[in-house]
Amino acid sequence: MALTWACSSLRREDPLIRPKSRAQTSLARSVTLSGRGVHSDTPARLTLSPSAADSGIVFSVEGADILADWRSVDATQLRTRLSGEGARVSTVEHLLAALAGLGVDNALVEIEGAEVPAMDGSARAFVAALDEAGLVELAAPRRFLRVTAPVRVSDGAGWAELTPAGGGLSLDVEIAFEGRIGRQRRALNLTPETFRRELAGARSFGFLRDAERLWRGGLALGASLENTVVLDGEAVLNSEGLRYVDEFVRHKMLDVVGDLALAGAPILGAFRSFRGGHALNVALVQTAMRQGALELVERHVVAERPAASFAIISPEQSPS
Repeated sequence: MALTWACSSLRREDPLIRPKSRAQTSLARSVTLSGRGVHSDTPARLTLSPSAADSGIVFSVEGADILADWRSVDATQLRTRLSGEGARVSTVEHLLAALAGLGVDNALVEIEGAEVPAMDGSARAFVAALDEAGLVELAAPRRFLRVTAPVRVSDGAGWAELTPAGGGLSLDVEIAFEGRIGRQRRALNLTPETFRRELAGARSFGFLRDAERLWRGGLALGASLENTVVLDGEAVLNSEGLRYVDEFVRHKMLDVVGDLALAGAPILGAFRSFRGGHALNVALVQTAMRQGALELVERHVVAERPAASFAIISPEQSPS
């Protein structure tokens, strides 16, 4: 299939260089969200609260505290699940993406239920909640993980890699599916602005043909047109259609942001993947940490340039 390039324009009002905060951040006050789990189909309620410097992101569930850390991951099929102290919390990736995307270093996440609520299948509700809570700087320097050597993991045709690069974190994600989705690629430099504009609203997606198989495996029990883009053959069943012409690859990139947050600090380097997913994303973080390819550093200023963003999409998906 022939491929075409679709380029999004730069926002000219953005300054050429924008420094990140020198200090760690947390929330200014608590905020609560409620919904249902997309896999468990059970009620879920979470409260995001301020936390002290160097606390990281901690999930409090069933009386246990589970650090959002690569060593806590115990499942990656269609979601990322954390466990610790005999408790589990599932589908953490969209919330972690919102926290990382907006630059929140420390927060307590109190969960009633075993799964983060799906909301609309994107990170949009979590971004709104964080905006409502507000952010504060803490009296501690912000720490980063700088990629010092290339790391690559693969599974069949799929692979993911981290390589050294200047500035902040750049993302380049490519997916390939049969039918309507086809082959899509998007790249950007991650900043709070690009996260809000390019990724936060991209929803989870799935195929109607897979529903019964997933239900038998105890997955997607709460999936619906309210929280998932559902495809039946070439058709998108959601009445509103797609939010972006390439919403599928944008959502995969959103998942990447959430999974990379499990490194425990913002990564400075370049991420690239082809036909990736939670398993490869988490394996990449785990491998990079175990190989010593991520160096913990303190930086007073991280210079960032506005992100050029591009996608590769099939002609029938091109915007009119």
